[in-house]
Amino acid sequence: MCPVNVSSEYFMAGHRKNSPRKAAVRILNRIDEKGAFAEPLLDDVLSRDKTFTGNDRKLLTQLVYGTLRHRGRLDWMIGRLYRGDSARMDTVLLNILRTGLYQLFFTDRIPDFAVVDEAVEIAKAMHPAGAGLVNAVLREALRHGDDLACPDLDKDPAGHISVVYSHPVWLVEKWLGLMGFDETLGLCRADNEAPPLTVRANRLKMKRAELAKELVKEGYGAQPTVFSPDGLTVHLPGPARGLRHFREGYFQIQDEASQLIAFLLDPVPGENILDVCSGSGIKTTHLAEIMGNRGRIVALDIHGGKLTALRGLAARLGISIIETHEGDARFDQTDEFREAFDRVLVDAPCSGLGTLRRNPEIKWRLTPEQLQAFPPLQKEILGQCARYVKRGGILVYSTCTIAAEENEEVVLSFLEGNRDFSLVQPGAGIDERLICEDGFFRTFPHRHGTDGFFGAVLKRSCGGGRVNTLTSKS
Repeated sequence: MCPVNVSSEYFMAGHRKNSPRKAAVRILNRIDEKGAFAEPLLDDVLSRDKTFTGNDRKLLTQLVYGTLRHRGRLDWMIGRLYRGDSARMDTVLLNILRTGLYQLFFTDRIPDFAVVDEAVEIAKAMHPAGAGLVNAVLREALRHGDDLACPDLDKDPAGHISVVYSHPVWLVEKWLGLMGFDETLGLCRADNEAPPLTVRANRLKMKRAELAKELVKEGYGAQPTVFSPDGLTVHLPGPARGLRHFREGYFQIQDEASQLIAFLLDPVPGENILDVCSGSGIKTTHLAEIMGNRGRIVALDIHGGKLTALRGLAARLGISIIETHEGDARFDQTDEFREAFDRVLVDAPCSGLGTLRRNPEIKWRLTPEQLQAFPPLQKEILGQCARYVKRGGILVYSTCTIAAEENEEVVLSFLEGNRDFSLVQPGAGIDERLICEDGFFRTFPHRHGTDGFFGAVLKRSCGGGRVNTLTSKS
């Protein structure tokens, strides 16, 4: 196991009512019981609880994400250290044990006695009948945890990767069949690494180079991203949302690969753009920035609450050309949409398998059956929204997954039924290293240091026939 350096001072605060470890267990319980995501839960706790110090905040974040990333290995250990059926164990006890084992085996310079002692105290407060069990399992882990033998790499490569790198075995088997051993191993390793903090400079207010200079001047680290011309990798002592530059709209937090989707669409100032499944508007606002806030963008989403958040984001960034439209993208919208848009972005709902670094809970939530439910929905949305593209216009299909059935298979199926659309090469804003031989845009955590994204640029012919495949967009 690879230890993470954590100062032992984190663990000497005593059994406070609102200790980071107790808060981590509560958050993990919510994730398991309510299907919630870690990021908004953490943001809520850290914004409300002012008793947490800087070190407390770091510890809480590490415990939540570290436990989620390594949950497969932790559950495998529990199954061998616990004498009963761990599959039937109460969620609260499981998460107390998971966080305890994570601290014992995946962190460094943490006193073992403090980990066990506080885990027992948390159990007494949250599940009194299980305090003895927690004490017994953690002490057994201290005695024999390092002696537990993982599945043999040669005899059971899928089992070995699944346990050592904490991915569901069905997913490992799937990737082994598609990518082979080395690629699968590299991807699973990368999924367990904490991703960098990347932000998008708001070119309406400040160029990337200027923003980097200002952040460095204030004592922060800031380096240009490799692939996105608007991106910076930043190093901050606290949350980015606390910076003046964030509050005043000079940047937006966004993964580098996610930033590239706007460049796939390649909008031009003055155009009429439709962003389908816009969500809270991270990509929508980037499109507006590239357009110089000139033209018109219609943001379509089924969730009114997300559109409210989009309007707030646009206001912070100083954007005025976005109109919101609440509706289900599977169904025909107003007649005014028909062949009305120069460019349409379909950022489709997907499994999120490309974002496991940032959303490790997806690994333990997604099932093979649920994965198969996405392509029919994606095909339905793409087919419907193609009707809104003008003759000669551009349609971009994108996802944040690396599953072929959600990506190229959806696009190829669409092209078979829509002869007036053709796959074309992405424009100059996309690095050629991210364009595969088949003409699709793809990024991977282990290859590019970004989230895993997919994109296809489709051009509608001016007449009724198909344009030449993989021609220039121009």
